[in-house]
Amino acid sequence: MKRLWLKILLLTLLSCTNNEDDGADLNFIVPTINPKGDEQYLNLGSEFIFDQNVLHTFELKIPKEDLKKIDSDPVAEQYVEGMLIFEGDTISPVGIRYKGSIGAFVGCVDGTNWAEPSGKKICTKLSMKVKINWMGRDERFYDLKKLQFHSQNLDLTQLHERLGYWLFRSMGVEAPRSVHARLIINDDYSGLYALTEQIDGSFTDYNFDDQNGNVYKEVWPLNNDGTPTNPQSFISALKTNEDDNPSVAIMSNFAEKLSNASNTELQNIISEYMDINKIVSFAVVDRAIRNDDGPFHWYCEQGGCSSHNYYWYEEPNNQKINLIPWDLDNAFENILSNANPVTPIADDWGETQNDCQPFSYGAFGIYQWSAACDKLIGGWASYEQEYKDLRTKFINGPFSANIVNDLIVAWSEQIRAATQEADEEHSDALSVQEWENNLYEFMDQLEFARNK
Repeated sequence: MKRLWLKILLLTLLSCTNNEDDGADLNFIVPTINPKGDEQYLNLGSEFIFDQNVLHTFELKIPKEDLKKIDSDPVAEQYVEGMLIFEGDTISPVGIRYKGSIGAFVGCVDGTNWAEPSGKKICTKLSMKVKINWMGRDERFYDLKKLQFHSQNLDLTQLHERLGYWLFRSMGVEAPRSVHARLIINDDYSGLYALTEQIDGSFTDYNFDDQNGNVYKEVWPLNNDGTPTNPQSFISALKTNEDDNPSVAIMSNFAEKLSNASNTELQNIISEYMDINKIVSFAVVDRAIRNDDGPFHWYCEQGGCSSHNYYWYEEPNNQKINLIPWDLDNAFENILSNANPVTPIADDWGETQNDCQPFSYGAFGIYQWSAACDKLIGGWASYEQEYKDLRTKFINGPFSANIVNDLIVAWSEQIRAATQEADEEHSDALSVQEWENNLYEFMDQLEFARNK
């Protein structure tokens, strides 16, 4: 914990001296470029972008005044127009904005309250989103509608997202693909980012045979009092089909059945709507990597308790519901100890405490609710033998030291030069020495997790 918060303080102090990029003095009108049809980005799939063996470089060009505008208030997440240049092709216009929740802005805006970020940009890197389908553009970019560049400012290994999502996918859980990428903004090297797949229709087209279903963000089937979530809440959470007179009947029916189910009926209802191996595998990976800021951390406030950082995909024909992990930058932190003062989950998988009433926990005393008090999560936790068997498969398979350490070595060598380049260019960049030290610590953490 001490090291994490020293890092946040260091980011704040160093970034205050960071001057506006000299390359940001470009003044131009963003052109409209109509593709001819033979461009590479129109004829290759997303595998090209998410090739684990390649470190791609992307370039953004943003008019000076527009860059100044979003730099003055990045938390507003307001789009401006710009150009995307990649592999000799220029896509213009595209929408460009900063993105993120609280953690993405810690130490990187000049507001005084880290819990309610505000103010102007003071870090070299902030997470960014590029909207290819800007202003109704039909063409996709390597079958993608959006690109997401995550800054990794608080991940001193630079591997949390890439490894975490790879582990989920290796256990059969549909999770976003993530690789690293170099990003150049207005001719200046911004740094190394995690390029992580957007959860949208492009994602579901790639990952599911049963396509065109609903994607929901951060809405749970049950309220924490056990009542079913209102259908309007599902509609408000839609990230696909939201403009097509959507039906949320599958999720609403699931919620109603869960709420009314007896303990003896619960597993039958869950297996009707979910792939048991897949959802138990989700839990196995999530708990092994201590994804403590994910769907199993129920934060409590006066209005009740809820979790975040997840999506659902609803298969329209099979009528199956799939949980999708999201935002893994805080994963792995709490393996050895509760290093993060905000995120630690108090319970082991399936455990409950305090008679299922909220309780304070962690260095900041933030209130949480035992996840297994939720009827759905409690139902998942009841698959005890399946959990044990799948954890053994995970530990001996994709999470084994031989496999994971080989990945860490390969990926770290792939990004070493880009990390060095950022270190030399920017005073607030992660130093190569600190990065290497954290990689060694990371491998120790993973070994501890295997043997826990």
